[in-house]
Amino acid sequence: MRALVVYAHPRTQSYAAAVRDVVLERLSAAGAETRLTDLYAEGFDPVLDAAALERYEDTGANRLGLERHIADLEWCDTLIFVYPTWWYGLPAMMKGWLDRVLVPGVAFLMPDATHRDIRPGLTGITRLAVFTTCGASWWLTRLVGAPGRRTLLRGLRYICARRCRTCFVAHYGMDSSTAQSRDAHLRRVARRLDRLIGA
Repeated sequence: MRALVVYAHPRTQSYAAAVRDVVLERLSAAGAETRLTDLYAEGFDPVLDAAALERYEDTGANRLGLERHIADLEWCDTLIFVYPTWWYGLPAMMKGWLDRVLVPGVAFLMPDATHRDIRPGLTGITRLAVFTTCGASWWLTRLVGAPGRRTLLRGLRYICARRCRTCFVAHYGMDSSTAQSRDAHLRRVARRLDRLIGA
């Protein structure tokens, strides 16, 4: 198993960091090869600027400056996201990683004369997991439509392997969480990840 963990939180001592650490520990216990991408720590630039957009569909040039990120994406068979949900969706840092790294020729194939829609490019990814926290309650998040969950487990999932297994675990109501609820959530993260990876 080759697991890429993409992590986004600006605070080094955040609760999201505790979730990340549980994920890394369970992967290690299962004997997985693991790579961690800590977007804030490395100063990743999430902005898809005019120059990058100009070469976006040029599969010979759209990897410029993103070689390591793309190599990690092509290397992994398990892709895991750890982040806080802000405004019901992905933090700008995480969304920017998707915008910049999931380029044509890598993540998907563009429509052409014989294909009316995009085609999957990440067919080597057989497991996709999301571990997040939400300030809002479960019902309010669902009422709004849970755009972060849909982006990853519907949009991204579509371009992975046909039978890609998924896992989504969120601690809702973080703004009113307790030490007990946070501890219980970390145990749930461990259980769900173990189930996903067959540990």
